[in-house]
Amino acid sequence: MERDSQLELYESVAARLKEAHTKVRSLQVPEGVRMALSRKLLVVTAAAKHDLKDAAARLDRLMKDLDEGRFPEDD
Repeated sequence: MERDSQLELYESVAARLKEAHTKVRSLQVPEGVRMALSRKLLVVTAAAKHDLKDAAARLDRLMKDLDEGRFPEDD
C-alpha cells in the first residue's frame, strides 16, 4: 500500500512539473526571470530523485508564487 501511495505521488509530481514547465515557457517575462524559474524547476526535479515529499512541497510553493505573480528578480 505504501508503494502505491508513493507511485501516486510520483505521478502527481511528474504531471505538475510538466505543467509548471509549460507555464514558465508561456510567461511574458524577461529572459533572466525565465532562466531563474527554470533553475527552480531543475532543483525540484533533482529533489524528486531523493525526497519526493520535499519536491512536492517545493513545487507547491513555486506554483503558488507563479499563480500570484511573484517572480524572481531579473539577473
